[in-house]
Amino acid sequence: MFAKKKQPPIKSLIAQGTRIEGNVFFHDGLRIDGEVIGDLRASDEKPSILVISEVATVTGQIHADHVIINGNVKGPVLAFELLELQPKAHIEGDVSYKALEMHQGATISGQLKPMVGGVEDKPTLKLAANNG
Repeated sequence: MFAKKKQPPIKSLIAQGTRIEGNVFFHDGLRIDGEVIGDLRASDEKPSILVISEVATVTGQIHADHVIINGNVKGPVLAFELLELQPKAHIEGDVSYKALEMHQGATISGQLKPMVGGVEDKPTLKLAANNG
C-alpha cells in the first residue's frame, strides 16, 4: 500500500557508558545507547535516521528525518518524515512529525504537532458570524 523508502545505513554509534556534552551533527544514521547532553541534528543533504535505544538518554533538541525512540528524551523532537515511539519511550518536550507511530507504553509530556510540507501545521480557527 505505502512504498517504503530505503533507509540510510547507521554509520555511527554512541555506545552505552559514553557521555557526550555538546551538539552532535551526523550524516545518514546514528544510534545512541549512551548519554548525550546537547542537540542532535541530521544533515539536510539526504535522508537520515536516528535511533535512541532503551538505555539511552538525550537532553536537547532532536532534528532528523526518521526518528526511533525507545529511551528518555528531554527536549523538543522534530521528525521530518516518521517518528516511531517504542514501548519504553519517554519524552519531555513538544513533538513535531509528518507521520507518527506510537506503541503502547510510550509517554509524551508535551504537545503533539503534525507537520504539513515540513512546516508545523497551524490549526484553523473559524468564527461563526452572527448576522442578526
